[in-house]
Amino acid sequence: MAKRKSEIPADVESLSFEELREQVEGIRERLNALRSRLSRYFVQKQELVDVMTVCTIAQEPLLIVGPPGTAKSDLVTKFCQALGLAEGDYFEYMLTKFTEPSELIGPIDLGKLKDGAYVRKVEGKLPMARIAFLDEIFKSNSAILNTLLTIVNERKFYQDGRPTPVRIKMLFAATNIVPEHEELGALRDRFALKVQSSAVKDQHMDALLEKGVQNELNKALNRRPWADIAALEDFLALRRYLHLLMAGVGEGEGEGESAVVRDRKRYFPDEEFELFKRILRTLERENRVVVSDRKFIKLYQLIRARALLFHGGAVRREDISLLRYVGDRNEDFTVLREKVDALLRLA
Repeated sequence: MAKRKSEIPADVESLSFEELREQVEGIRERLNALRSRLSRYFVQKQELVDVMTVCTIAQEPLLIVGPPGTAKSDLVTKFCQALGLAEGDYFEYMLTKFTEPSELIGPIDLGKLKDGAYVRKVEGKLPMARIAFLDEIFKSNSAILNTLLTIVNERKFYQDGRPTPVRIKMLFAATNIVPEHEELGALRDRFALKVQSSAVKDQHMDALLEKGVQNELNKALNRRPWADIAALEDFLALRRYLHLLMAGVGEGEGEGESAVVRDRKRYFPDEEFELFKRILRTLERENRVVVSDRKFIKLYQLIRARALLFHGGAVRREDISLLRYVGDRNEDFTVLREKVDALLRLA
């Protein structure tokens, strides 16, 4: 099968709504091809690949939770290879309690330090990456936590006391379990969605052997049949198109309602919107799920991103299934999946 190269320019933010509208179906085709083709190299990971794709469109950090050996890092690696990222665009690191900020954001430039400037050498480090993967993210110490929160929240870090933008567009993180320590609450909350990567050996031993050995052979023979399916610019362009759509660009002026409200009524119909709110309230009341004002807005945009990718239009009931992943505790994963699916069936 021939690979579909992206024709989206690097300067995505310069594209007009009309230009994006002409290209949006081609973008959706490439990203949906990425979803379906990438999952072929794993067993029972289609759902996880789907969530990774939606979060990358929305540029919302995603936490992948699962025991060792459940393909967490391999999923992210292959996902990034499918985008054909340039050298330096991808950064990955496994954190420990001994990890120092210099390991993530670069060592101090000793030459400039002699002149009194406290500047880090960031080449090849997190500030220069466009996609990053941080394994065992909750094992980081307080110095790392403060650095990460600034990068995730504000997309910046500090050079010589001055805020400096980072290039990062998407952060994937992984952990074996989600710790409930209070000091990690702020970082936990930055991940609007948390998705499991479960072991599959007991139920799918034959398929796991086949695909696992094939992946090992691909690695040994330096083959990457999943590479260059799409480009990061495709994700950036679809996000810009969604934002322009939500802002009412190209739709003309309306009376009495804001562009955001008009867009919501058109692309998130009242019946589905009320269902979305009702399920959230149920999870908060019955399952002690905490949904802050910030997370509510993020969830709305994630559901809109899924609808645009999957259907190219209005939100459908199945898009609200993203609420399966709003839990913050380890025991939430199975419970919320069953609860959200049941609520969607009953609605």
